Amino acid sequence: MTYAFLSPARGELQEAVDFYNARQAGLGEEFAAEVVNTIHRILATPESWARLSKNTRRCRLRRFPYGLIYQIQADRILIVAVMHRRKKPEYWLARLRTTSP
Repeated sequence: MTYAFLSPARGELQEAVDFYNARQAGLGEEFAAEVVNTIHRILATPESWARLSKNTRRCRLRRFPYGLIYQIQADRILIVAVMHRRKKPEYWLARLRTTSP
């Protein structure tokens, strides 16, 4: 199984990396590595994580206050949002109308 990011989710990832790098050199790369680790956890057991709707789930990052919002599709995991857990919880719902990365 592979994975892909929706464009807005890819932008959120970059924004978070930039934010953490501005706070401390290298912290953004540590955040990015944690995102990759979380994606590997999702790929290993995609149905294990918290269900937000019929087709959407969330897996929390271990070290940072973020979660990956994703959908399980036929041949891939689609990352819908890289969501800060204190952000408005359902802001990403409008993205579900678009499924192209």
